[in-house]
Amino acid sequence: MGVAGPSPSFAGGPPGPVMDRDEVDRALARLGAEHEAIETSLLALQDHAGRRLLEGAGLTGVTKDRWASTEQAISLLWGYFDAYTAALEDTRELRARRRWPGREDLVELTERLRGRSVTIAGTAAHPAPSITGPAKLSEQFTLEELVSRMNELYASSLDMVVTADSVWSALPARIDLLSAELHRTRSLAHSVGVRPGEHPAGDELESITDELSTLRAQVISDPLAFWRSAPGSSAPGGGRPDTERYDRAARVLEDIRREIEAVLQVRQDSEERLLRLRDVLSRADRTLTEARSARGEVLAKIAASEVPAVSGPPTVLQERLATAAEYRRYSQWHRLSPLLESLEREAEDELLRARESLTAVTAPLAVRAELRGRLDAYKAKVARHGMAEDPLLIERYDAARRMLWSAPCDLRVAEQAVLRYQQATAEVLVPRQSGPSGPTDRRGDS
Repeated sequence: MGVAGPSPSFAGGPPGPVMDRDEVDRALARLGAEHEAIETSLLALQDHAGRRLLEGAGLTGVTKDRWASTEQAISLLWGYFDAYTAALEDTRELRARRRWPGREDLVELTERLRGRSVTIAGTAAHPAPSITGPAKLSEQFTLEELVSRMNELYASSLDMVVTADSVWSALPARIDLLSAELHRTRSLAHSVGVRPGEHPAGDELESITDELSTLRAQVISDPLAFWRSAPGSSAPGGGRPDTERYDRAARVLEDIRREIEAVLQVRQDSEERLLRLRDVLSRADRTLTEARSARGEVLAKIAASEVPAVSGPPTVLQERLATAAEYRRYSQWHRLSPLLESLEREAEDELLRARESLTAVTAPLAVRAELRGRLDAYKAKVARHGMAEDPLLIERYDAARRMLWSAPCDLRVAEQAVLRYQQATAEVLVPRQSGPSGPTDRRGDS
């Protein structure tokens, strides 16, 4: 409020020693400055935007109760201030009678300045027991005590007004902005078929709409219910608005907005995604067809080998792909979005399974091809060392070749034949490569 509290030497008790003229003048100057500060503060409180809003609002809950008490406190403040003003004016008039006041004048001035010289009737001092306790017929104050009492009432009144104004300044505008964003999101949701009763996001949008309407009405009628006081703060309005419910609604709306944007993106690129899906499923189907054909070839050419069965084409995925195309045709984007996401994952998995099936089916042919390649590689090595006409090598090569190029081919027997040829090759080539006696044929080394 900008006024000084009671001086420790003046508050309460007897007036004390008689003041001289200088002490009286200093006390009057100080009390006059306090009077101006009190008046300025009271006028500012009277013109405070929060107080004017409180006077015209349909209040409920804790705010209604606090404002009823605060209105009484403000009325009491003005009553105290009027009494303080009258007492100060009377004291000033008494001092102005004589330039050099006598002892009787100084005694009376001391009594007025330091004693309980201000009497306030019970109605003015205690308009309601809820403010200052049980009603009294009258109450006496020193001027310093009256200043202290006004300071207390002003601080509590200003705290209530500032708190309510802080909540009203912070929350309703933010709720209105969020409501505008909610309206835009609902329009977008409606355009892609996200409606209440048809999609969970549509139901959540309805829930947020109801929550924001309720929240705004409660904030307007009971702002103090949305205030968190700062621990240990004694300043008026110390704390901050409680935005928990608002923040929760904002987070949910943001999640829904992202979901709607994803659905909108589906509307823009759905045709391209459907084409890619058809291509992936077509490749999976062709790969399975190739695997089935290869299985028949393996069964005909490879003996004593277990060949895994090949599954049929992905008919279920084809049916779901047709459903996705229907959703796109009828602009059911909210249903198309999750279906496309699952189809893309499952189509890639199906293509991978088809490739793995082809690899598993053709594994015996790959083994036969590897054995053929190994046999020919050793024959070439023998030829480089001039041993192509060795009878043992010719015999074992021909045996292995007949097995590998005959149908059906027994891979286990053929592999043993190739190993025997390798061993024979090694036995023949080692003496040729390291032997110290006899001529060495180096035609294959050049």
